[in-house]
Amino acid sequence: MFETRQGRSAFSSIMATLELIYHSTVREVRKGHRNAIAGLLMSMVQTVVMIGAFYFMFALIGMRSSPINDADYLLYLMSGIFLFMVHAKTMGAVAKADGPASAMMQHAPLTTFVAVASAALAALYLQLLSLFTLLFLYHAIWNPVVINDPVGAMAMLLLAWFSGIAVGLIFYAIRPWSGEASTILASVWSRANMVASGKMFLANNMPTHILVFFWWNPLFHVIDQARGAIFINYSPHYSDWRYALWVSLGLFVIGLMAENFTRRRASASWGAAR
Repeated sequence: MFETRQGRSAFSSIMATLELIYHSTVREVRKGHRNAIAGLLMSMVQTVVMIGAFYFMFALIGMRSSPINDADYLLYLMSGIFLFMVHAKTMGAVAKADGPASAMMQHAPLTTFVAVASAALAALYLQLLSLFTLLFLYHAIWNPVVINDPVGAMAMLLLAWFSGIAVGLIFYAIRPWSGEASTILASVWSRANMVASGKMFLANNMPTHILVFFWWNPLFHVIDQARGAIFINYSPHYSDWRYALWVSLGLFVIGLMAENFTRRRASASWGAAR
């Protein structure tokens, strides 16, 4: 009642929000595993298992070399799987972030923006750490890693991350209304992208009547463009990173509007019911 409120400048407010996001991100990273090394190892194991599964699957059907001339086959596999993992993990983390009716939202400084931002940054941190660690080990032990355009490849990875945020934000807005529907839809999206992302195919090598089944997916464009940046002998002709960016921006805006609509109508009793 007698508390004196002191106004803060815009710069102070921004710095306070960034500090809150930082601490929330650390909490998100440690949520699954209190030991940071254990969390990193789990992320690496998941990626290695997926790479191994696809390697042996394609070996069984006779595909033992990269469809790109003079390209490292394992690097070709990793280029698709890494971006898929970044997208899928980010989407899942954002969709499961603390919602407007969760107990954590009872703490005054915390907002849904901070919860979503910290979940997305935690996912990016773990995936980047896993990616660089695996690439370093592969480079040091197995075969030198040569990336034609590292800046372009990193830009595509960040675009895959942003598209994961955009899709996850829509499922995040749905969750307070129906947690089961949000979980099912997120799972369907992730499973569909196992094939629809085209991480095992090249757009240049696909017939037109098959390409149309993949072209709608922004992640397909991101992965194909990333391979154009990674491999000097591949120039993507049937994908466009601008399409992926505009679709992701559109989904992001829709997700923000849906989240705002949900947040204004969310009740604390929803969190108790779920």
